[in-house]
Amino acid sequence: MSSFDYISQKAVQLFETTALPGMEPGNLIMVVIGIAFIYLAISKHYEPLLLVPIGFGIIVGNIPSVSGMSLTVYDEGTVLRYLYFGVEQGVYPPLIFLGIGAMTDFSTMLSNPKLVLLGAAAQVGVFLTYLGALCLAFTPQEAGAIGIIGGADGPTAIFLSSRLAPELLGAIAIAAYSYMALVPVIQPPIMKLLTSREERLIRMKPSREVSRQERIMFPVAAFLICTTLAPGAIVLIGMLFFGNLLKECTVTDRLAMTARTAMIDVVTILLGFCVGTSTNAQYFLQAKSILIFVLGATAFAVATACGLLFAKFMNLFLNEKINPLVGAAGVSAVPDSARVVQMVGQEEDPNNFLLMHAMAPNVAGVIGSAIAAGILWSQLGK
Repeated sequence: MSSFDYISQKAVQLFETTALPGMEPGNLIMVVIGIAFIYLAISKHYEPLLLVPIGFGIIVGNIPSVSGMSLTVYDEGTVLRYLYFGVEQGVYPPLIFLGIGAMTDFSTMLSNPKLVLLGAAAQVGVFLTYLGALCLAFTPQEAGAIGIIGGADGPTAIFLSSRLAPELLGAIAIAAYSYMALVPVIQPPIMKLLTSREERLIRMKPSREVSRQERIMFPVAAFLICTTLAPGAIVLIGMLFFGNLLKECTVTDRLAMTARTAMIDVVTILLGFCVGTSTNAQYFLQAKSILIFVLGATAFAVATACGLLFAKFMNLFLNEKINPLVGAAGVSAVPDSARVVQMVGQEEDPNNFLLMHAMAPNVAGVIGSAIAAGILWSQLGK
């Protein structure tokens, strides 16, 4: 063998040990999507804590493996597979709920309990989308996992899909987090379409002050009520209210601080990155995935509309009117949907402050989406 032939052979062998031979158009499309996620997170500030890990994970997950090497989340015994265990088995979402509970103030909801109904009304979108998915030939389990996207709660969507439809986990997770990030884009047109200027100008009375005793009693009482009605929600609801109790009792400040800072940050990194790596084009780019994105957008739009319309319905019977914009915060994208309510309201009246009022249905939506997931799991679980 000549020196030229030897060098050529080695060059071919070197090329075959790169990712290039296995790179398919689908992988390149997903890499572009990952870069787009990172761009939106950095330049537009759309949920950067989520989109940066997910976007980079998408890029990592679409670099083809070399033949004979196990590297991806779909290969047994790999590092990514072990990290993905927390997503696949629903370990990460309850830990995120613990952190959310430790940073959530339920005072606005407790001071005006009727606003809880708006968070419940928004969950109608979940069940309507479930019925729609059934009509499109998804199995009941798949339809339930898709429907929960309407709650705009990524951890809940991941938890339920890991229980009901693990084969759709990547598509559902990406759809849920995408729509969470796009709250400022999706919700305002719906809010303006379904409300008049006079309704958007409605001012609401300041919330009353909630006592420390009420704040301490609430997580325990709410946990008992919610899990009695929907035992399937015990894991998510339990961690949410446990975290809130750590915050409100004031004798476990160190634990509450850890839950809402270091722990939730670590879990968010792992969850986002692992979800991204699961979107390998060969598994992800399918007709079902595209349909899931369409249904997810429909679910989110319907949930937003249901919250708005129910607020208008409540106003038919109330002396002190509710600004219907507040109903849009019934989806559980905390706190972004509440901020959008504030933004849209101040476009009409810069001195109308709706943020704290919107936080009531917003946090109620977190509870509502977890209960909806528990109901779907109990009814559809295999």
